[in-house]
Amino acid sequence: MTIQLMTDGGADIPQRLNESLNIKVVPLYLHFSDGHYKSGITLDIAGYYQKIKDLKELPRSAAPSPNDFYEAYKAVDPEKPIIMLSLSKELSSTYDHALLGKEMLLEEEPERKIEVINTKTASCGIALLLHEAKLKLNEGYSHEQLAEHLHERVEQTTTLFVLKTLENLVLGGRLDKVKGKIAKTLNIKLLMRASNEGSIEVAEKIRGDKKSIRRFVDQIGEYTKHVEDKFISMTHCNDVERATKVLADIRNKYNFKDAYLTETGPLISTYGGEGALVIAFFKDPS
Repeated sequence: MTIQLMTDGGADIPQRLNESLNIKVVPLYLHFSDGHYKSGITLDIAGYYQKIKDLKELPRSAAPSPNDFYEAYKAVDPEKPIIMLSLSKELSSTYDHALLGKEMLLEEEPERKIEVINTKTASCGIALLLHEAKLKLNEGYSHEQLAEHLHERVEQTTTLFVLKTLENLVLGGRLDKVKGKIAKTLNIKLLMRASNEGSIEVAEKIRGDKKSIRRFVDQIGEYTKHVEDKFISMTHCNDVERATKVLADIRNKYNFKDAYLTETGPLISTYGGEGALVIAFFKDPS
């Protein structure tokens, strides 16, 4: 590839996409009571779930440092322009640190070309944008053309979530225990989405798992009518069986050209909890 694509630990990249692009990932940090780990490097997803089970706690996550980004950029051939697709600025300081790392390297090597993009999404949303980058690189886009195109695509990216359990929100302090207990008793499921700014908001509260999944699938049609030439990207939190079935339901209802399916990494798994599903696709232009 003529351009080096990069992202961070907030992205969940399917293997077949990663193999075709040689994407460089700057990992995030996970802090458990027994120590600090680099996601995907000193702690894989199996080890992450084992730690939660053994320690009965969720980790705190921390963004890569500006120096982490500086080192990652510096390791790329100076002749190769870089496009860095960052986790949403509304969810983490990752984007700001990616910019600082860029500034640090440009002070030393001002000829470098580095574009840092706030994707306003996470997980499979970033994978969708990486897939789009692959298509345009194959069409011969320049660094400037690709950067401009991806900025436009960010605004068209729709990211939707459905949670099977609220336990991680309670355990992580994002939902108080009383509300969590009431929701569990009433079998309340949350449908969530990325806002236009890139924060996560509750779209709907629905009683029952089957109803929430049905609504999760139905709402796709509210964002796009024309899917024949589009990809859909899905990630799941430690429940491939559930994800495979729901993705089949989606593709039966909507004629997407192709789909990616992969497991969420530690960041999204910490917030989503087991059984959570995330999908991303490009909405129709308004």
